[in-house]
Amino acid sequence: MKYLLLIYGDELALSETERQDCYAESMQLARDLHSNGQYLGANPLHPTAMATSVRVRDGKRLVTDGPFAETREQLGGYFLIEAKDLDEAIAVAARIPMARKGTVEVRPVIEIPGLPADARQP
Repeated sequence: MKYLLLIYGDELALSETERQDCYAESMQLARDLHSNGQYLGANPLHPTAMATSVRVRDGKRLVTDGPFAETREQLGGYFLIEAKDLDEAIAVAARIPMARKGTVEVRPVIEIPGLPADARQP
């Protein structure tokens, strides 16, 4: 089963050195997961100042700067993994560096038949 591990934390909590260390540790985790056949994708996100939210109401598109909601912790990145069950996904989530400073939300992915298996393929 696929799981999306959503990484939340205070985007101002890390110094630039700590952020680079976090990226290095996350890259090593990604390599470990890849060697185990569990890695499907991962990326950090730009700060919420670069976010844009889109809503459509009554057929009209509403575009606003910033994230959907103001919160104490912001969505900062994700891992998309393959895991045999929730316990295995939780074990991977606990290895994400930001789990020590923020929160990692573990969500099973609903796989809908008919969607392209890999968006990079024509």
